[in-house]
Amino acid sequence: MIEVSLSINGQKVTRAVQPRTHLGDFVRDDIGLTGTNLSCEHGVCGSCTVLVDGKPVRSCITYAGACDGKEIVTIEGYDQDPIMVRLRKAFNIHHALQCGFCTPGMLATSRDIVLRLPNADEDRIRIELAGNICRCTGYQGIVRAVHSVLTDLQQNPDEQVDALRAAFATNSVAEEQPRPFTTFEAQVAMPEEAASTKKAGDKASASPKGNVIESDFELSYPIERVWEFMSDLKAVAACLPGAELDEQVGDEVKGRVAIKFGPMSASFNGQATLQRDDVNHAAVLKGTGVDSLSNSRARGDVEYVLYELDPEKTRVEVSLDYGLQGPLAQFSRSGLVQDFVKRLIREFSKNVEASLGNKPLSGTGKAKQLNPVAMMFSILWEKFLALFKSKK
Repeated sequence: MIEVSLSINGQKVTRAVQPRTHLGDFVRDDIGLTGTNLSCEHGVCGSCTVLVDGKPVRSCITYAGACDGKEIVTIEGYDQDPIMVRLRKAFNIHHALQCGFCTPGMLATSRDIVLRLPNADEDRIRIELAGNICRCTGYQGIVRAVHSVLTDLQQNPDEQVDALRAAFATNSVAEEQPRPFTTFEAQVAMPEEAASTKKAGDKASASPKGNVIESDFELSYPIERVWEFMSDLKAVAACLPGAELDEQVGDEVKGRVAIKFGPMSASFNGQATLQRDDVNHAAVLKGTGVDSLSNSRARGDVEYVLYELDPEKTRVEVSLDYGLQGPLAQFSRSGLVQDFVKRLIREFSKNVEASLGNKPLSGTGKAKQLNPVAMMFSILWEKFLALFKSKK
């Protein structure tokens, strides 16, 4: 058991909980605030959304222990919040609720939209609400309700709402992490002393921060040649489907990564920093990015270690620790998406092998974009075959 002390709706609470206890279960079972609804419990539907330090968070995939010292606001805690007062009225007027199960999470996200995006139009509102699922309303009334609140505030400014927006902007600038939905700065991958003491085969000392995917591949080339190639960011980016570099200064790069998988289509613009351990043939590439369409944020730490299998063969072990925030966060835990990433790594390894052999990747010299439809059917077919074999 661990002790957790935090503020819930303005009240300080301290409880002993198991480390695996999620925030949604904590507020419902330990505190008795049942307005927060749990449904998918995979961070997909948005019904469990609450505010953590003023920002919407999926409480079903957030550990209570990770919220120690933070301020939590659930649907029971908005009281006379000036934005929520307007949203509650607008949801009634525009018939934006029916069974009400999704409403607590929908209101939390809607409040964030009104607070953060005062000039959002209906298209932007739909994008922002994409991470909240409603099975009743058809979303039309919800979108109209949020838009009506924004329009009214534009025509009739409210001092209380303006004060909330100003405080939000100030707190966002002061945060160590980049402000949501703006440009960002890459963080240093590893301290120098950590890089110098890291041994080949060691995993990153820091605990995973998000979803982790591990894979490996073999290349029919000496380890030193592979390491030289893997240390060339331009060469590596050329082998990664959807990646483009705009600028490189030393081990820092700026560019974009385009992704399309089923309903998810995004182009993350950002920068990354590579920290290398030449002695042990290990490196970490750490970066963050923002999708210009959905304003979702992506963070990824790519760690790779090279092993010499024989003088002419090298194994590359890759560990990807990634996270998504914003409307696209609902896709980050999907099993199909994780399979997709593994396929992406497989295609990357083929392109690296071709580049090391001085073979052209395509007519443009860049990795071809993956066909998401064909890849998705291929993944599903493999799963079907595996299921069929397991029942033999």
